[in-house]
Amino acid sequence: MAVNEHEAKMAHPRMAAGALFFDTDGRVLMVEPTYKDYWDIPGGYVEAGESPLQAAVREVREELGITPPLGRLLAVDWAPNDAEGDKVLYLFDGGQLTPELTSRITLQADELRGFHFVSLADVEKRTIPRLARRIRTAAKARESATPIYLEHGRVPDAPAA
Repeated sequence: MAVNEHEAKMAHPRMAAGALFFDTDGRVLMVEPTYKDYWDIPGGYVEAGESPLQAAVREVREELGITPPLGRLLAVDWAPNDAEGDKVLYLFDGGQLTPELTSRITLQADELRGFHFVSLADVEKRTIPRLARRIRTAAKARESATPIYLEHGRVPDAPAA
């Protein structure tokens, strides 16, 4: 099948979705993957035919063994990666996890070695800079009840007119 010139120039980004969960002290839940050298948040890639919200729910269920309701969209981050190409990442509000629900977390053993609640001030000590920026900015968007658009975890400057 021939690809016309317009289609060849269109972006075909990979999409991923995750959730921010908080404890009663306002700390964010981070997971310790077995296959990365930094901590992450629950989530993963969107599969064909799946919405970003459906992917976030599925990934949380697979990784943590719980299915709390996910709330509204907090942030969309355009974050291309040299190794993976264009990527669009969706972050949803997982809300506050009760101690009872937290005690029911069962980690996906082949992917995760642990989970921890981390203060927003300490997130950058545990993960890569753009993910730390994304988490902190999405947490602020949660407080303001307004979703936010990001590029590499940062609010972009307004384009010149």
